Amino acid sequence: MNAQHLLAARREKDDFFKKHPQSPLTPEQRALFDGLRYYDPNPALDLRLKVTPFAEQTPVKIQTSSGDIRTYTRYGELRFEVEGQPVRLTLYETPHGYFLPFVDTNADGETYGAGRYLDPQELGDGRFHVDFNQAYNPYCVYGSGWSCPITPAENRLSVAIRAGEKMPQGAWVAKG
Repeated sequence: MNAQHLLAARREKDDFFKKHPQSPLTPEQRALFDGLRYYDPNPALDLRLKVTPFAEQTPVKIQTSSGDIRTYTRYGELRFEVEGQPVRLTLYETPHGYFLPFVDTNADGETYGAGRYLDPQELGDGRFHVDFNQAYNPYCVYGSGWSCPITPAENRLSVAIRAGEKMPQGAWVAKG
């Protein structure tokens, strides 16, 4: 996604969070909401990647922040580099599309400690559009009433992904 479209999508998301009745924020949070925080657009992390499907695409159970269990299918492996460092992530399949949870080295600082999510788009020919500029926080970062999948250990990275949403800050952020 080019920078102009990305910035427009971010403004739309802020508007949704501030005004929409289905916002993940409480009415009290919405009244104080002054926008999400993002890294600047990073074209180097807007990727088209070949997936290596797993020989056995097995269902796995992933615990959520509320203690529930959700089932995903381990679909395949994505390999790429970030600032010269090799990276490997497992791509999961759901009945609604593909899911890529990850935790980077900025977690518990610049980014949410439990990780961020992406919904890669299948391009055909075994390739996916994986745009880390669109990485988003799970709703559980905004309040305790949400149940979010916890990023599996295999998707915990030893590199920083400086793209997408950062940790929210401000008077509107739920405490605890």
